[in-house]
Amino acid sequence: MNRDSVASSSDFVAGPGELAALCHRILGASWAEGERGGVPYAYTRPSPARYPWQWYWDSCFAAIVWRRYEAGRSKAELESLLGAQEPNGFVGHTIFWRQPVTWPRLAFYNVATRSGFLQTRTIQPPLLAWAWKIAVGDPAAEPRIAAQADWLAAHRDLEGDGLLWIVQPDESGLDASPKFEEVWGRRANGRIGFPLLVRRNRRLGFDARRIRERGGPLLCEALVNTLWSLSLQALGRPSATPALVERLWDERRGLFVDEAQPGTIRPHTVTWSSLAPLALPDLPEAIGRRLVEEHLLNEREFLTPVAPPSVAANEPSYEPDGGHGPIRRYWRGPTWVNSAWLVWLGMRRLGYEREAERLADGVIAAAAREGLREYYDPRTGKGLGAKDFAWSALVAELASPDEGAAASYL
Repeated sequence: MNRDSVASSSDFVAGPGELAALCHRILGASWAEGERGGVPYAYTRPSPARYPWQWYWDSCFAAIVWRRYEAGRSKAELESLLGAQEPNGFVGHTIFWRQPVTWPRLAFYNVATRSGFLQTRTIQPPLLAWAWKIAVGDPAAEPRIAAQADWLAAHRDLEGDGLLWIVQPDESGLDASPKFEEVWGRRANGRIGFPLLVRRNRRLGFDARRIRERGGPLLCEALVNTLWSLSLQALGRPSATPALVERLWDERRGLFVDEAQPGTIRPHTVTWSSLAPLALPDLPEAIGRRLVEEHLLNEREFLTPVAPPSVAANEPSYEPDGGHGPIRRYWRGPTWVNSAWLVWLGMRRLGYEREAERLADGVIAAAAREGLREYYDPRTGKGLGAKDFAWSALVAELASPDEGAAASYL
C-alpha cells in the first residue's frame, strides 16, 4: 500500500482525546427522551436538524458507541427499539416517537397510514442482537430480541436457507446505491418512480411473499445478510454465513454479488456492500483475503484517501462528492464511517494491522477536520450531508479500539 495514498494522522485538527470528547458531545446533544402512548423512549437522533426520528440501524450503531461513555444509554437506546415492537415480533426501520411523518414525506415513507402510533412497515439491516451483545450483554437473555429474529426468519427467509430477502432498496440501509437500479429500474430509491414502488408495496402490506407472487422484485442482499448472520451468531443460533457464501459469493469476480428474484438477476455494479462480509468472524479466510487484497486495497476500486467509498472508484456511477441532482441520493460514492468500521474489523481479524491502521487514519483525519458528518468525500475527506451525524461517532472505535470488547465483534 502507498502510504501517501491515505490521509495522515499528522493532518489532525483534533487529537484523540478531543475527538472522543467530540463524539460524546454530539451523541449527548442528539439524545431524546419522552413517552408516547404510555411507552417511554430514549434514543439518539441521527442528526437533530435533519433526522428527528429513531432509525433502527442508526440506533444500533449509536448504542455501540454509547457504551464508551454512558453504558446505560446503550441499553435505553436499544430498549426503545423494542418498545415499538409489535406482538408478532416485528420492529420497523423508522419509529416516529415524537411526531408523525410529515405530509411531504408520506409518499416516500413505508407507512400504512399517517394516524396513530407509527413505525414503518419495512425493515433495516437486522443488527440489534449483535449491537446488544457488544454494548449491553447476552441478547439470548432478552426474549424480545429473539422474537424479532423469529419474525424475520418467518417473513423474510423465503427459501428456507437462512438468508433474508428485502422488498425495497431502502430496507438495505443503502437507499439509492446504483446497484439497485439494475433491479428496480426507475422505481429504485432516488428515481422518479420510487413513490410508485412504495404505493404498490403499501397496497400489498409490505408482505414479501405477496410481493413475490405479484412478480417482485425481491433482493437477497449482501450487507443485510452479513448483519443478520452476526445477529444470529450473537443469539447463539446457527450462522447464516455458509448460506451467504453458497448463494452470493462469486468466485470468478472475488466478490459477494446480490441476487434478485424473479429471474436470478445479479447486479453488476461494484459497491462496498460486496466487501461487508469481511465483518463476519466465520467468513472463510481465503475469501476474506481476496476481498482485502483484490478489492479493498485496490487503488482503482476502494483504496481512496478516505476509504472505502460506497461505490468502487472505477464504476461509471461513482459520485464521490455526493452528486448535485434535485433529489438527494445516498450511497453513490462518498465514504460512510459505519462501512469503514465494518471492513476494518475484518482487516484486523485477518491480520492486516498496518493496512487497517492506515484506513482508520484516513477516516479519523476527515472527522477531526470536518466534524461528525453524514459522509465524506473519499478523495479529500470533505464533510458532506447532515452535520452532527450520530453514527459517525463510530470513529471513536477506529481511533481507540476497545480491546476488552474485541471478543464481541472480532
